[in-house]
Amino acid sequence: MTALWLSRIRLRQAPSVAALAHLLVPEETGEQAAAAHRLIWALFSDGPDRQRDFLWRQDSPGQFLALSPRPPNPLHDIFEIESKDFAPTLTAGDRLRFRLHANPVVAQPQGPGQRGKRQDVVMHALYATPKGQRASVRLDLAQESGRAWLARQGTAHGFRPLGDVAVDGYETIRIGRGPKAPMRFGVLDFEGLLEVTDPAAFLPALAAGFGRARAFGCGLMLIRRAT
Repeated sequence: MTALWLSRIRLRQAPSVAALAHLLVPEETGEQAAAAHRLIWALFSDGPDRQRDFLWRQDSPGQFLALSPRPPNPLHDIFEIESKDFAPTLTAGDRLRFRLHANPVVAQPQGPGQRGKRQDVVMHALYATPKGQRASVRLDLAQESGRAWLARQGTAHGFRPLGDVAVDGYETIRIGRGPKAPMRFGVLDFEGLLEVTDPAAFLPALAAGFGRARAFGCGLMLIRRAT
């Protein structure tokens, strides 16, 4: 696996930064996600042709974690940054505690020769439920469809979820795009225990991220050894 850096990033508490808090950390969820996207991009963009090669998540407003193949730009007037090497040594059978904030999707077939349309797994599961009953089953379907999605990720990427993984926090994020239709994506929070089945597949997947909307703070799996 390519060498990686895990960085803890915090907006500084200096008065000059605090005065811009309403712009840097808006209260509305979609605006906050868009603002965080721009903030984190400023830390890793080093030219007009740079493509995103990092993952990140917001732990709380103004506090972030990022996984990247290079350390972030030292914008010390805005951020406090702590970076360390991320190079876990894993073997098959290792058990890890994990947390994951993800946009889990499923491809909905569109017809012969057509690319499947991606749809958030919870909404996909809800379509079979009459509208008047959806509120009462939403949580159960979020947990069921979320766990099924995570199991599929594990099969494809070298790990196996163990026990009843906690699945929570389902919501739809809406991000405005000016005259274009807004971007919408569903998110779920996963937390639990997994077993590594194939380190050679799991480690690259950690670096690449899981699910979609990775540019907007989804897909970074945090791990630590289970005790």
